[in-house]
Amino acid sequence: MNLIEEFNEYRSKMNERILSEDNKVIKRFFNLDTNTYAEGELDIKTKEMIGLACSMVLRCDDCIKYHLGKSFEAGVGRKEIFEVFSISMVIGGSIVIPHLRRAVEYWEELENQV
Repeated sequence: MNLIEEFNEYRSKMNERILSEDNKVIKRFFNLDTNTYAEGELDIKTKEMIGLACSMVLRCDDCIKYHLGKSFEAGVGRKEIFEVFSISMVIGGSIVIPHLRRAVEYWEELENQV
């Protein structure tokens, strides 16, 4: 199993377990997150790139992988992703570098699946 399959399988499995508890607050938060990234005044591609930059600055590897996958699905190209990476580093500083390494590895996996 590759990085992408492993991440997506684990995420799906755990989200199902979490949502099966039928907790109203958790379900509403998940719904809020889903609706935030829906088409609106900003297109999905732009929203995913914003989400990726924020995730890198916050240093959340799961969030980075998620937004990389969604960005790839939305048609973001390699040069655009590296601009997002550069913005993230300027905002977040050198502490973002380890996450950048893992992000580049994951992005390359996405590119290689095509």
